[in-house]
Amino acid sequence: MIIYGKQLFLHLLNHYPSRIETVFLPKKCDPKLFSQIARVTQKICTIDERKAQALCHGGNHQGFIAEIRDLELTSFNEIKRGSFLVVLDEVTDVGNIGAIVRSAYAFGADGLILSGMKTCNLEAILRTSSAAAFELPIALCPSTRDMLNELKQIGFTLYGADMGGVDVKEVTFAPKRVLIMGSEGRGLSPKVKEKLDTIVSIKMARAFDSLNVSAAAAVLCDRIANG
Repeated sequence: MIIYGKQLFLHLLNHYPSRIETVFLPKKCDPKLFSQIARVTQKICTIDERKAQALCHGGNHQGFIAEIRDLELTSFNEIKRGSFLVVLDEVTDVGNIGAIVRSAYAFGADGLILSGMKTCNLEAILRTSSAAAFELPIALCPSTRDMLNELKQIGFTLYGADMGGVDVKEVTFAPKRVLIMGSEGRGLSPKVKEKLDTIVSIKMARAFDSLNVSAAAAVLCDRIANG
């Protein structure tokens, strides 16, 4: 897996050095930082900008690129041991997913489930989450309905975000709770809504269509965590 960008690289260097396999430096590096890198791996390659752009597919590398040990998904059986889970049903934009991973981790969620899809781009999610994907367990469940059924069977209360629901400020959340966010285009599907215990909404001071899914998830995670 290739990662790039200064913030993500430094987070790995300081917190997960054993994951770093090869470092690619397209620019001169501070001597003190170079010494720190050299203590982690002997595989340090100086490369030109053309090679750098090829490795990061034209992304903004900020002078730091590394090949790391792959980030692995967490099994659903492991993630369901938590008490506060966030489910993203058919949310596909990696920028939104990464932002929600950051918010979910910051507000104390125990795990995040990507549902309604068979694969995901963990490399991009890691980058857009600013390394929070290393801290928050992430599972992948192709069938949203089957996954929600199982969570209900083991005592979770399901809360879905949708317009027209109960004001989130008026909801007292259960000890074992799941927040379900729908896709960017159509929100929660009718089949998912059938499984929910409560639909919650964010009441806004000014008339507006809706919040972006990542912004809405941040607000709701805060309400769940802090009331």
